[in-house]
Amino acid sequence: MAGVRIFGAYAARALMAAASTAKGAVKKEVARAPPKKPATAAPSKTKSSTSGIQKVVPVSSELGKFLGSPEVSRTDAVKRVWEYIKLQNLQNPTNKKEIFCDDKLKTIFEGKDKVGFTEIARLLSNHFVKSV
Repeated sequence: MAGVRIFGAYAARALMAAASTAKGAVKKEVARAPPKKPATAAPSKTKSSTSGIQKVVPVSSELGKFLGSPEVSRTDAVKRVWEYIKLQNLQNPTNKKEIFCDDKLKTIFEGKDKVGFTEIARLLSNHFVKSV
């Protein structure tokens, strides 16, 4: 029992010393890391600074009538179509992945009676004018 106590005391001191030096080393490494730059205010987004799916582009006349705008971004178009679907309660109650098309949606979804929610973006892509 005495041997365990002596070994325990020495081992504890050795472990504590090793732990404190390891912590000090970690803190020093963290302190040496370059300071992060402060966050600046995000620049205001304009039509010219956006790109990709957030870029405002001309759309077909059918989609323009549906959305009420001749130019819109892809994300905004999908968002507005989903708002219309939810507002008109056009989702199949038993299968939420299926949307029933009314006359207004049929004009932009190639006259289909039903579409899957994964098809919406693909069917809308036909209405965006391709830029060269």
